[in-house]
Amino acid sequence: MRAFLLRRLFLLAFVFIALSLFAFSLAYLFPGDILNNLSGLHQISPEQAVQLTNYYQLDRSYVAQYFAYLQRIFNGDWGLSFASQQPLLQEIQHLTPATIELAAYALFISFFIGIPLGIIAAIKPDGVMSKTISAIAITGYSLPIFWWGLLLIMIFSLALGWLPTAGRINVLYEIPHQSGFMLWDIYIADIPYKAEAFYNALQHLLLPTIVLATFPTTVMLRFVRDSMLDVLQQNYIKTARAKGLSRAQVLYRHGLRNALLPVIRQIGLQFSTLITLAMMTEIIFSWPGLGHWLIDSIYQRNYPAIQAGLLMISTLVISANMSTDLLHTYFNPLARKP
Repeated sequence: MRAFLLRRLFLLAFVFIALSLFAFSLAYLFPGDILNNLSGLHQISPEQAVQLTNYYQLDRSYVAQYFAYLQRIFNGDWGLSFASQQPLLQEIQHLTPATIELAAYALFISFFIGIPLGIIAAIKPDGVMSKTISAIAITGYSLPIFWWGLLLIMIFSLALGWLPTAGRINVLYEIPHQSGFMLWDIYIADIPYKAEAFYNALQHLLLPTIVLATFPTTVMLRFVRDSMLDVLQQNYIKTARAKGLSRAQVLYRHGLRNALLPVIRQIGLQFSTLITLAMMTEIIFSWPGLGHWLIDSIYQRNYPAIQAGLLMISTLVISANMSTDLLHTYFNPLARKP
């Protein structure tokens, strides 16, 4: 296990180095002056230009500039936003919890629905129930997320008036920003309208979570079904049946535990998919998260924000994939073999 962990940590370091090199090169690839792209300042006087040149070490080699860039990243100096003239790290820290919250709830729904339906579909693969579930999965897999989101808004928000169309919470509720996770901030806040605010936040969360969870739920359903069917064909399952174990005992003791091992790795893959799909979902529902902010930065040609946003999103995706890979290896010793 130690050797495997060292290999994974070496791979993680290599990936982060490649990511940092790409993010570092963006400042030179974007249009405009290099000092503006690095600092985020609009107007730079000659005196400031000299100071910034020394600070960013532009008079030295690219290697020295790259190491200086890494030092600034670790020190929290990510530059300023062209749009707000605020520190980028401060904006990212304020927006990232909203994206993680939305993706986490969508991931929970995909497991809560996809795994049981996948198991049911695998019990009798030729039955009516299995075919119905597979048809629903294919339909959900094929739905364009932007069309699906607008359709739900049209039905549940505009036609029925049950759910809000945008935002995280009604502007009438003033919630102190502590962790950035809305439901948790409401729970720990000392406010008299806590129950009403919590209910309103759930209403705002429902539609974007359903839209974002549709694709990973269908993927999880089909993956669990195929994994379960593969496990049920193994010899140890046939031996367990020959010993006289009931179907429930065979499914739980031998089938389910082995079939769900590959699902652990899917957590990271689906989280990566959710982070990318969340960008479109946040645009549809005006969800104030990292994806919405990054899309706005692209429209505004806010090059420092684009650079910082891509670095943050890539770090989230890589960290999630690596964490679930280590977790899968911990529970499955056969995966530790080189």
